[in-house]
Amino acid sequence: MKVEGKHLFYIPMSWLYGLGVYIRHALYDNRLLPSVSVGVPTICVGNLAVGGTGKTPMVEYIVRLLLNHGFHPAVLSRGYKRRTRGFVLANAESTALTIGDEAMQIHSRFPDVPVAVCEQRVRGIHRLQKSVGQMDVVVLDDAFQHRHLRCGLNILLTPYDNLYIDDHLLPWGRLRDLPQRAIKADAVVVTKCPEHIRPIDMRVVDNRLHLPAFQKLYFSTIDYAPIQQKGTPLILCGIGQPHYLYEHVRVLYPQVGMMAYDDHHAYTSADIENILQRAETFDWVLTTEKDMQRLRHTDLEQRLAALGKPLICLPVTTRIVYNPAAFDRQIITYVRENNKKE
Repeated sequence: MKVEGKHLFYIPMSWLYGLGVYIRHALYDNRLLPSVSVGVPTICVGNLAVGGTGKTPMVEYIVRLLLNHGFHPAVLSRGYKRRTRGFVLANAESTALTIGDEAMQIHSRFPDVPVAVCEQRVRGIHRLQKSVGQMDVVVLDDAFQHRHLRCGLNILLTPYDNLYIDDHLLPWGRLRDLPQRAIKADAVVVTKCPEHIRPIDMRVVDNRLHLPAFQKLYFSTIDYAPIQQKGTPLILCGIGQPHYLYEHVRVLYPQVGMMAYDDHHAYTSADIENILQRAETFDWVLTTEKDMQRLRHTDLEQRLAALGKPLICLPVTTRIVYNPAAFDRQIITYVRENNKKE
C-alpha cells in the first residue's frame, strides 16, 4: 500500500494512540480495572470508528422493535457536546443543549420512551432504574468502548464502503479502537449498503471479515423519507460522512448545493449569516434530523421563511436488507431470556 507524504506524520502518532488503547484494554482484560454487569438486559450499539456508521438510526430501529414486541425499553447515551454534566433524563423541556442532538432526536421520535444521558454508563443505568417505573431493557447508544459496563448484547456497526478491517487508528484513519476488539461483538452489521446489494457482494464482505462462528453478520441500508419539494435545494448538515446524504439528494436534484460542517457542529450567528447568504441562490434548504435539533436554537428557520425559502428536515431509518427476521429474533430472544420479569 502506497503511503502519502502527509500520512507519514500520522503513522507514528497512530502507533502511540494504539499503544494507549491496548494498555487500557489490557487493564480491563486482566481485571486490574473492574467491569460490571447491571440487573437489567443491556444492548450496546457501537462502532470502532468515529461517527458516520448509523448508530442513532440503528438505536431507533431496536427501540421500535422492542416496543412492537411489548417491551418497555429505555435509551442511554453519553449526550455528546451537551452543555450539562452527569445524569439527565429527557423531558418536555429538554433540548440538544441539555441532552445532546442524538439523544434529543431519539426523544423526539419516541417521547414516551425514557431517554437519558450520562458519561458514566453504569451510573446512568442505576439512575434509570431508580427514575423509571417500568423498564425491561436499556439500549445504549455508543458504548462499545465503555469497558466499565459489561453489556449483555453487543452490536457492532461498520460501513460498507470503509470496513474496520480496511481502516487505520486515529489520526491516520478513523478507528478509535483496535480492529481486533470486534471480537467483543455478538453481531456485526455492515451499514449503509447499496439498497439492492447483490448476494455475491455480501459473500465477499463475509469472507473478508472472516467472523468467528458465534458472531452473526447482517447487512443494512439507510432509507430516506420521500422529498416532495420542488426547485433547487441547498443541503445543510453537520454529520459524520455527509457524502451519503449528498449522493442520495443529487440523484433527485442534480443541481444541489451543500454546506457541510463537522459532526455535532454548534451553529453560531456567523454560521447563520453565511448560510443565509449561500441560500440566496437556492429555492430551499434541506437538513438532517440531528442538525434540526441544533438549529432550533437559532433563528435560521424563521429568517429563511421570511425569504420564502423553507427549511426541510429529512428523516432517515435503518432497514436490514439481509435476514432481517434473524436479526430481530436475536435481539428479542436475548431480552426475553435475560429479563427477570419474563
